[in-house]
Amino acid sequence: MSTPRLHCDQRLVDAAEVVATPGQAHYLGGVMRRAVGDAVTLFNAEDGEWAAVIASLRKDRASFRLGARQRPPEPMADTRLLLAALKRDAMGWAIEKATELGIGMIQPVLTRRSVAERVNGERLSAIAREAAEQCERLSVPAIAPAKPLATVLDAWDGAPLLVGAERLAVPPLAQAAADLAPPWGLLIGPEGGFDPLELADLRRRPWARPVNLGPRVLRAETAAVAALAVLQSLAGDWTPR
Repeated sequence: MSTPRLHCDQRLVDAAEVVATPGQAHYLGGVMRRAVGDAVTLFNAEDGEWAAVIASLRKDRASFRLGARQRPPEPMADTRLLLAALKRDAMGWAIEKATELGIGMIQPVLTRRSVAERVNGERLSAIAREAAEQCERLSVPAIAPAKPLATVLDAWDGAPLLVGAERLAVPPLAQAAADLAPPWGLLIGPEGGFDPLELADLRRRPWARPVNLGPRVLRAETAAVAALAVLQSLAGDWTPR
């Protein structure tokens, strides 16, 4: 029987009791059929991962008693995904996979050709949290509120930003990332690509690096996952420095 693994916003170090959220209580009792005394694993980015047992459990209420720490906190690389707003299922899938790949922050952006006009940030945060619980990472990526692309670019801090631009004569992603180290960002546009005005704006910004993502035109969510895998291998937390 697998041990449920739960992310906790509450600090774990020196905690006399850790209180579950109503959703976690329902999950443990109603879905996983756990009971008082059963083992769970609790984690967060600040305190690492801890063994625990269920101290109390009633419908939408539960609490935990901490045991020993199993993993200390780990530094999280400053890696960022800027993703054009996609349709509901595609966006959720991309958030889940980006979390599994270890991205540090996800910024939904609204572009001229975005197929979605709004983004449910609470839903995406829940998807990221569940993915972090499943993939055994210690942190949950921050999901920033959706903003227009130009607004995000105007506030950018100068970190290298790789821009998927499959229709331009630009270097391949692996070549452009050869000298890359965190902090860095990846920008993936909407289905149909960026508007010419957006591309012109990006090319005026010295820290933006348009890159080619291969010989085929990829769906936006596929492009995000494929590019993140390459970047994590070359310059992310798959390659400790």
